[in-house]
Amino acid sequence: CSMASLAKKRAVGFGEKPEESDNSSDENPEEEDDSGEEDSEASDEEINEEVVVDFEAHTISDNDFNGIKKLLQQLFLKAHVNTSEMTDIIIQQNHVGSVVKQAEVPEDSDDDDDPNEVFGFITMLNLTERKGVQCVEEVKELIVDQCEKNASHIVTEQLEKIFNDNSKPVGLLLSERFINVPPQIALPLHKQLQEEIAEAQRTNKPSGRCHYCLIISKTCREETKSIPATGGAPKEEYMFVNAEEEFFYEQAILKFHYTVQEEADSCLSGRWSFTDVPMKPFRTVMLIPTDRMPAIMEKLKEYLSV
Repeated sequence: CSMASLAKKRAVGFGEKPEESDNSSDENPEEEDDSGEEDSEASDEEINEEVVVDFEAHTISDNDFNGIKKLLQQLFLKAHVNTSEMTDIIIQQNHVGSVVKQAEVPEDSDDDDDPNEVFGFITMLNLTERKGVQCVEEVKELIVDQCEKNASHIVTEQLEKIFNDNSKPVGLLLSERFINVPPQIALPLHKQLQEEIAEAQRTNKPSGRCHYCLIISKTCREETKSIPATGGAPKEEYMFVNAEEEFFYEQAILKFHYTVQEEADSCLSGRWSFTDVPMKPFRTVMLIPTDRMPAIMEKLKEYLSV
């Protein structure tokens, strides 16, 4: 029985379990008898931690349209990309990809909690086999355009050559989620996607045969630091909103960054929100040969196993 045809209602449980949160919140037990005020703060924190949300992966279906489109809009912002058409394609080819939903919406939760609310999704769109489709051409145009502005002429030439080589298809890997979804969920989602892509290749279905994987990552960087006294350029460190995408970046043969500061309110990142340093929002484009996927999956297992 193929993985692709299995119902994907697998619970992926995250969040602090109440019985564990006691240990996890008191790293410094000896400080606890300081003052009553701090004590009440600590217990408030503990209450916040005890929210356990289980997420599940499901097969993508028609009623996920608005949720997926919303996440695509977060990625592309004001770029000229037809996100409605892209969402339609993602739903049509639901033999690959999953949506992330809450396992069960608690009965006492607000009425506006929709049990079908999409918290994230993952899929692969084969850009080469969908040549000529409006949203696909727009994505390629956006990337080549930003590459010309933000990378060397050689890199742009290389990118255009890859886009034009029909014998080595390029797949756009889309993995989007809201920042309250923990990164651990990326492991089962990517694993499932790899199995579905292999199955699609075996059965000659769309999105199976990709030679390269293209990712547009949401990243941010601290507002430019002052140039160090040594005279060297300031170190540019990009932080990935989806933390696991750093492992893809390490394996990329072509990469560049472009700013989206004019289009985004601020850089939202679950992982970095505790810093008060102002962050500039970017998109990081990377191209990875698909034969490097097993190495990336190993890294994901190492860092994200629950």
